Amino acid sequence: MPIASRPRRLLALATDNWPARAYWAVVGVSVVVMFVVPDSPVAASPFILTAPLSFLGVALPFGPGTEGPAQALAVGYWAVSLLLCAFVNAAVLGALTKRSTTTTAQKRTGPASPARTHLQRVRTLLAPAVDNWPARGYLAVVAASLAFFLYAVYVSPDPGFAGIWPIMTTAPLSFLVLVAIPAEFTSPEWLNTLVFTAGTALCGLINAVLLGRLAHRLRTREAHPAT
Repeated sequence: MPIASRPRRLLALATDNWPARAYWAVVGVSVVVMFVVPDSPVAASPFILTAPLSFLGVALPFGPGTEGPAQALAVGYWAVSLLLCAFVNAAVLGALTKRSTTTTAQKRTGPASPARTHLQRVRTLLAPAVDNWPARGYLAVVAASLAFFLYAVYVSPDPGFAGIWPIMTTAPLSFLVLVAIPAEFTSPEWLNTLVFTAGTALCGLINAVLLGRLAHRLRTREAHPAT
């Protein structure tokens, strides 16, 4: 298979299906809204829609608000990174819409007991989160962020904003966890921490499954080259 087949396959996943195209449209509208109403809370929507990769930029000392000679470079970097983050997310959506060859193969097998069938479905659903290196690496990052959060809460004298790291690594689904936990829900404190930890861990697992499915789609294409 030609070397350029994987980039072409990735481009196809990010553009040749309606979920991915709709995602591109939403991201484009969010960018326009950001420039039209820059002081509105909605202006942050491009970062949320392209999360979690878009949050990697917070570790850099410059961004769109940089002033001086580096302003043009910072804006250019922001535009390119936002495009790449949106591209990866669109490809994940495209991979999600494709039928899994493993699932199709399992449907051809003989009947099994309901309990075994249910267990097989769960294992098949979660397998993409652990059977490839991109998903494993992502889960390692999520685990590190949760470990740091729990250390800050239970060991460190000043937790500060340690919870931001699990939110950033498991975004955008993690924002649903913030919505699900009311601001006044602070007692008992251990229950609040448990709900937050379990919720963000579940979001990270879902993201890992989606990332693994993308890796599967690319790998499946390479395993069956066109003749």
